[in-house]
Amino acid sequence: MVEVTNQAPTQVAVDVLILPLTEGTPAPADVNEALGGLCAQVVGADFKGEAGETTLLYTAGRLPARKVLLLGLGKAAKVSNRSLRRAAGIGARAARSSGARSIAFALPSAVEMNPAEAARFVTEGALHGLFRLPDWKSEKKPQPEVEVVQILGGDEIAPGVEHGRAVAEGVNLARSLAWTPGNHLTAAKLAERAAEMCRANGIDVEIFDKAGCEKLGLGLLLAVNQGSKEEPRLIVMRYRGNGGQGPWLGLVGKGLTFDSGGISIKPTEGMWNMKMDMGGAAAVIGAMQAIARLKVKADVIAVIPSTDNMPDGGSYKPGDVIAGLSGKTVEIHSTDAEGRLILADGLAYAVSQGCQKIVTASTLTGAANIALGPYRFGLVANDDAWEEEVYQAAEAAGERGWKLPHDEEYYELLKSPVADMTNSTRNRAAGTVAGGLFLMRHVGGTPCVHMDIAAVAWKNSGDKYEDEGATGAGTRTFVEAARRFAEGGR
Repeated sequence: MVEVTNQAPTQVAVDVLILPLTEGTPAPADVNEALGGLCAQVVGADFKGEAGETTLLYTAGRLPARKVLLLGLGKAAKVSNRSLRRAAGIGARAARSSGARSIAFALPSAVEMNPAEAARFVTEGALHGLFRLPDWKSEKKPQPEVEVVQILGGDEIAPGVEHGRAVAEGVNLARSLAWTPGNHLTAAKLAERAAEMCRANGIDVEIFDKAGCEKLGLGLLLAVNQGSKEEPRLIVMRYRGNGGQGPWLGLVGKGLTFDSGGISIKPTEGMWNMKMDMGGAAAVIGAMQAIARLKVKADVIAVIPSTDNMPDGGSYKPGDVIAGLSGKTVEIHSTDAEGRLILADGLAYAVSQGCQKIVTASTLTGAANIALGPYRFGLVANDDAWEEEVYQAAEAAGERGWKLPHDEEYYELLKSPVADMTNSTRNRAAGTVAGGLFLMRHVGGTPCVHMDIAAVAWKNSGDKYEDEGATGAGTRTFVEAARRFAEGGR
């Protein structure tokens, strides 16, 4: 679907040629000349080059391309990897809406980004924007699809295109998994999907069923699972990019396939969204696929504790005290603070497997949206240097996190008179920080960073860039963190 071509814009024969332009930048002179000055007439008048702006021109046979799409990038000084990716997605979707089955992107000329990097984010954006989330409708209406995406450039951009393709396909896998209804994606079925991905990409996988979880001592995961008719799973994936000799990076994702809140049941409004409470697990699976396809030279263990959280006569209850794999005991204040419980066991398992550093992601707290809105995910850590490395990995990957405090005093919010800690604060103070630091209590001294993606894991309405639904948040950061770990960020 994606290919590199060294043809000039005036040579490429596609349905739509996409020309990304910053504000005040003219269209390529050769294209403008071939179209008899049409671009010059439009640019600066009907088309300003503002971010996400599009204008479609018909070539009337004067170019091999049937149409030209002018695509705005905004001010050149403000173009980033993230904004370029978004613009490419908007451009690809606009071309598809015009009926295109083949498109070609020229790379922007007035942007301070090397061609391979620009090609990477253009590729990522195009594939992200063109991806359609699955549905389960009884009648399928035929929809137009772009079958070929060409990126104009020489051999030097090929690595960037391949990188963008691998990451986009990983993100889109994560989006598809997170969007799948809970009855179609139980813990057992999530494990099957993870195993399929692993077999296709040369990754070792081990699945622990309920009996296996009991044998391991995953008390917190099993407690959350008590009210469910579906068995839990612990999914463990091992990618040996450095020969399997270590050091090992741990990626841990929350696999809550549906969250009713349990005994502390959620309001009905919006509960359907809780099928996406396994966005962290989805991001881990998508990232592992991309890591394998990019042949990252790191040893990576991915751990996904998975269950749903349902009310039942056998459900765990507020006031219960439960011991997890780490040996720490937890007093349950809310059964709706279950994600941190299953993650705690997943993290403790990653530590037991010798992970030197860990990154974890989950849709952990609604407080993340209150603190940061739907634009950045929260970062909570126990190690400043590793937190900065993951923060920079997110920036380089075109995602955005924000470092939240982890002062020792915040642990006071988790104090319990009857156990080592509670699973939620009494007055909802610093909810995202408290949730993240709860996880840190289960990793000992292992450097660990948690990404709270609750506010960015899905969009409640579609836009020019992507459909309503799961976003795949965290996937890109996982991949970039693994690349940096391989390059010496150990």
